[in-house]
Amino acid sequence: MTAEQAHRLALRHLTGLQRDDGSWEGEMVWNTMILSQYVIVRHVVGRPVTDQAERADILLHYRLARTGEGGWGMHPESGPYVFFTTLAYVALRLLGVPPGDPLTAQARAWLHRQPGGVQAIPTWGKLWLSLLGLYHYDGVNPFPPELFLLPRALPAHPDRLYCHTRAVYQALAYLYGRRYHADLGTLTAQLRTELHGERAKTPDAFAACRDALSPADTHVAPSAPLRLLHRLLLGCERAIPDGVRQRALSRCLRRVVEEQRATGHRALSPVNGLLNCLVLYAADPRHPELGPSLAGLEYWRWRDPQQGIRYCGARSHSWDTAFALEALTAGPTATPVTRPTAGPAATPVARPAAGGGTARVVHAVRAGAAFLSAAQLTEPLPAPAPEGRAPVTGGWCFSEGGHRWPVSDCTAEALAALATAPGVPLPPARMTAAATFILDRQNRDGGFGTYEARRGPRLLEALNPSEMYARCMVEGSYVECTGSALTGLARALPYLGGGVRARARDAIRRGTRFLLRQQLPTGAFPAVWGVHHTYGTFMAVRGLRAAGLRPDAPELRRAAAWVRGARRPDGGWGEHYSGCLERRHVAHPRSQPVMTAWAVLALLSCGAVDDEVTAGGAEWLRRHQNADGSWTQEAVTGVFFGTAMLHYRLYAAYFPAWALGAYLRARATE
Repeated sequence: MTAEQAHRLALRHLTGLQRDDGSWEGEMVWNTMILSQYVIVRHVVGRPVTDQAERADILLHYRLARTGEGGWGMHPESGPYVFFTTLAYVALRLLGVPPGDPLTAQARAWLHRQPGGVQAIPTWGKLWLSLLGLYHYDGVNPFPPELFLLPRALPAHPDRLYCHTRAVYQALAYLYGRRYHADLGTLTAQLRTELHGERAKTPDAFAACRDALSPADTHVAPSAPLRLLHRLLLGCERAIPDGVRQRALSRCLRRVVEEQRATGHRALSPVNGLLNCLVLYAADPRHPELGPSLAGLEYWRWRDPQQGIRYCGARSHSWDTAFALEALTAGPTATPVTRPTAGPAATPVARPAAGGGTARVVHAVRAGAAFLSAAQLTEPLPAPAPEGRAPVTGGWCFSEGGHRWPVSDCTAEALAALATAPGVPLPPARMTAAATFILDRQNRDGGFGTYEARRGPRLLEALNPSEMYARCMVEGSYVECTGSALTGLARALPYLGGGVRARARDAIRRGTRFLLRQQLPTGAFPAVWGVHHTYGTFMAVRGLRAAGLRPDAPELRRAAAWVRGARRPDGGWGEHYSGCLERRHVAHPRSQPVMTAWAVLALLSCGAVDDEVTAGGAEWLRRHQNADGSWTQEAVTGVFFGTAMLHYRLYAAYFPAWALGAYLRARATE
């Protein structure tokens, strides 16, 4: 099979994955935490899982997801964690699995072998167990709701935190402030004994375990400033007047209600959505927002006969669709179009026709463009807007937009795809709104954040209380978000209004300088949301080229040299997730199709069209393609919060197809 045939086969496979609404979406695989918390929350609020088919599919997923040790881990390639295994154990027992079942018995045995046992579960786990009466609040580091009463100008106000962190915190603060705990009936005593053994009979034992942490779960040990802050807050807990506590609880509850309403009861993510349901139930078991919020949790559900029922951390319609359109329009057939010439790039811009020119691909591109056009948020948040929310108009969410939390790079990728893909043209006013949304996420250093620009000082990372995650306290400036922003802004620049166009030009210059400062001595660029130097380098050089940097620029030559040096002996590329933890490049034992595609695309962006290494990467993709046009990706490709690795199921469908198409097109125009 030739490379051209492999490319056509890849496009046929990719178009076959398109949904009826024009979108593409693949599952973003993480772990069983959300499923466990879903089962627990359903039980607590009096709506337990009783349907036998649903129960069977949930148990199927637990069986498939557990590790060889009998526990459950952070991500598909990790070993077991005390946190995830404990939550899974509780959920399984609530589902009626007896303690002697191999699924629970092996998990319990593993937990008891861990240093400190379940008592050494991270702080968020201690709080979840306290909510269920399976631990004691005396052993939990404080989550005082009074922080939400502080003046918002203070750097310690929770609204300075990264949005996912503050959304979780405001719910945890309410539940901690109430010292709420659910009644599991006779199962409470059984679970306390099964989890804690003899320690369950000694109440003071929990207070002594407040700072105990399992080595298996600890990625960021509590810093000295955080330990000091905990001691101060514990002292304050004893002195807070009841009236102040009630005002703080009311503030947190109001914020939760506003968040649920603004997101169509789906929440920012199921992680805080589940906690919000507990808050509403704790405030009033008949709270009018509880029923819609429980129903909103089903938005995050995946179910199929192969993997059973599970809940993903995010939905990726717009993200996947934008990249699918890039793949479908990257082929060797290109149709130049008349277009304003106000862009920063030194070379003329052409609009590519659908790769292969088939009617099926053309139809898929038009349908995908129509979906993206409809997914843009064109209205502000309903009043009263939740406290701390930034404007959303003009942005695209990671998903189809239902929860109304748009993101800078999702907006940039959607904008980039619509600016070049034949299909539904986006009116200039909406392009200007999208560009404005992106520009509002640029930080002072020139880099771009995700949901918001950075609000809090980076010193707040020293107060990270999660222990399992890193870089989760404040928004950052990210190589890949900046690369996407430069690409989207550069492609949209000719269509922008005068004031926004000038602002975008300045942002592109500042973003370019930011990216060049991030380049490592090796020539690579580090990523935060993907694995790791391969992804960062691909996104950085793509953005730099869109911003006008020539392929013979020394920075791009260095980047290309790093990519060449990272190639494996078989001609492909593979990077191991552990490099994200260690902040360095770690080669994977085997080449992977997604990393190989990123490497080929990076080399092409650097002008390495006739390069033997680029040709070898395209050949590797051709040789490793499956008969149906797909590729099999073995390694995780995504990451969030520094340690939580993700498997994006559709990455192996569109990135290799994109790389082959771009390679064939570049070779045809040489």
